[in-house]
Amino acid sequence: MHRHAGPDASPAAESGIAPSLNELIALRSLAHARGPARRGTSGLRAQAASTLRGRGMEYAESRGYAIGDDARHIDWRVTARTGRPHTKLFQAERERLTLLVADTSPALYFGTRVRFKSVQAARAGAIAAWRAVADGDRIAALRGSRSEPPVAAASGARGALRVLDALVRWYTRPAADDAGLEVSLDHARRLLRPGSRLLVLADPASVAAIPDQRWPALAAHHEVVVVLLTDPLEMHPPDDLLGFAAEASGGQEPRRVELDLADPDQRRRWQHEFPAQVASITGALAARGVRAVALSCDAPSDAWLAAAGAGRR
Repeated sequence: MHRHAGPDASPAAESGIAPSLNELIALRSLAHARGPARRGTSGLRAQAASTLRGRGMEYAESRGYAIGDDARHIDWRVTARTGRPHTKLFQAERERLTLLVADTSPALYFGTRVRFKSVQAARAGAIAAWRAVADGDRIAALRGSRSEPPVAAASGARGALRVLDALVRWYTRPAADDAGLEVSLDHARRLLRPGSRLLVLADPASVAAIPDQRWPALAAHHEVVVVLLTDPLEMHPPDDLLGFAAEASGGQEPRRVELDLADPDQRRRWQHEFPAQVASITGALAARGVRAVALSCDAPSDAWLAAAGAGRR
């Protein structure tokens, strides 16, 4: 069980039921332990190469000199070879946007080992936020809500802390106004710019409900990573009776439901509902240019980084 002692270490945070802000801040060292941020093609840290031509550091091309061009950028070699003055153009640079999309469906507020899937989602999001800071990206976040605005993009530790604060609020308890992952992707589409990095933290069932045609359009212009939150019980069910406490309804007493997973038919349906669904989603997203990785709630919270190729330029 993950333990964190701090001023806001509530019993829920200590038990892995809810994330704490101190817990997410402490993950900065874990994110940085993955190594230094990769350098962009410009050779400058903290900036991503743009497709625009401008006055960056990386040479892009030369063209004929025009009135108003900076004489310091005259390309003397091309000028000598062609007999006409030419000027160098450089790759313009700008900060890239890393956008976290947080699924807040009720299925995430569950866990049988170490922590809830919701807490693991918050921790994975925090690591992504700190990696974005290390890479010099602006960081923003949103969830599927028709009333709560996204966390506005900002760079540096200030931007990360605003996202971490939102993750704590979103993953402490199920949201009453959750509008679903598809709504959050609609919001994301309006914020993303070409070359952005999109990280989706979601329950597999939420991703399965998204129409397949949504993903290629996102992957065509952005680096898209989907982290599928899972629980060991879902992926490796026991071979005997599994009991559930069913909620009381209509004035009736709570009742206990037992599922016989030793029964071949029951076990087949379970496999179809959980492990097979995760494998199907992972393969389908890969075919559409989206990197998807399953992250169990009892796994190290940074386990998804290498598998997802996060940090790659």
